[in-house]
Amino acid sequence: MTIGMFSSFITRHWFSAVAIDIWSDEATLQAWLDVEAALALAQSKLGLIPAEHAERIAACCDAKGFNYERLSQEIAFAQHPFVPVLKQLEERCGEPAAGFIHWGATTQNIFDTAIALQLKKTHQHLITVLDRTQQRLKSLALDHRQTLQAGRTHGQHALPMTFGFKAAGWHEEIHRSRQRLTARGTASFLAYFGGAIGTFAAMGGKGRAVEEEAARRLGLQPARLPLRSSFDRVADYLSALAVLAGSVHKIAEDIVFMQRSEIGEIEEAFHMGKVGSSTMAQKRNPSAALVLISLCRMLEGRLPMILASMVRMDEGDSSATNISDIVVSEIAILAVSIAEGTERVLSGLQVNTGAMRQNLDITQGLILSESAMMQLSPRIGRHKAHHLLYDAAQKTAMEGIPFAQTLADALKGAGLSDVTLDLAPEAYLGEINDIIQELNARRAASRGG
Repeated sequence: MTIGMFSSFITRHWFSAVAIDIWSDEATLQAWLDVEAALALAQSKLGLIPAEHAERIAACCDAKGFNYERLSQEIAFAQHPFVPVLKQLEERCGEPAAGFIHWGATTQNIFDTAIALQLKKTHQHLITVLDRTQQRLKSLALDHRQTLQAGRTHGQHALPMTFGFKAAGWHEEIHRSRQRLTARGTASFLAYFGGAIGTFAAMGGKGRAVEEEAARRLGLQPARLPLRSSFDRVADYLSALAVLAGSVHKIAEDIVFMQRSEIGEIEEAFHMGKVGSSTMAQKRNPSAALVLISLCRMLEGRLPMILASMVRMDEGDSSATNISDIVVSEIAILAVSIAEGTERVLSGLQVNTGAMRQNLDITQGLILSESAMMQLSPRIGRHKAHHLLYDAAQKTAMEGIPFAQTLADALKGAGLSDVTLDLAPEAYLGEINDIIQELNARRAASRGG
């Protein structure tokens, strides 16, 4: 029987198989054991435990062969998540090596360090996906830097722009998230070996050196001051994942809006057999973008639990770590699933340039009212130009008369019949082309997405 969104036959296709593998029970147990092995080898190098026993411990730190059913039963009975794991590891190592396992460490040291290992693997895959996504967005921006589209504010037409400009905005948000995650990664993937309260009291004065050596073996940074009650560095990285989700949430909402039947400017990939409704055969829903929105909301909704779990009583508090031990894995899987889903949606995105141009014209020229105002302003002042344009625009909106006509009438009434205005949308795109070209040049120079 399968229960839960990651394994349910209904929803499991939403989630990254790579991320689920990284955070599976088997991978989590192996991460715990990798930490125990690194600890033993580091301690033997520094003379805290005999080298032959450390090597025996490391050789036995293989999740294959552990009895998971027995672990589940014993964890429930002991009401402790790790002691039953140590018990099986001790049995596998035998005496006298068993007596040197977990020397000077506490369970949270192992769990927090293992989470860092898993987060680092997650991060590496996530960055690879984001790099490909940036490339796709850069291509959309360049390919459509002259594809006219209505720019909208508050759900209404505002000024003409191009679809390339919108894609460039998407690109820059994803790029900034990549930079943010990269900057936080090193400082957030930490090895913790401070013992019961983080003072290295059981390490015979060599605790910081042990942590440094174990961190090196694991490819992590040493925590240096490994207080069990401090979670801000991991929370910082997870907050950056939530910011990524916010950016993707916005992109997906844009796609859903632009795929509306009455808009029709873009459409996500469609294949025969993709079904939008069990009753309405015509439906071609933006289902992948809608799933993305759902995933983003799930991740965003978990961040408050992470922030709450930063509040840890005294020098250790399992009521907080119980939450983070679960929620970190969920956020990690959701983040990678969001990144992979974004790449899929953008890779199959179809752009309807004809609909974009048609929609640009539906206000009968009103989208160029600012352009007309700015052309008139040198002659009569911006304030007077705005008043004149306002009256002409509202007449178009209320009576359906083309804006070019109501504007001509307003100009005539103001004694400005000699004024000629350029109301071509192509002439009022600002610096869009330069912005996109500069974006491309910056990315090429840095060899980034």
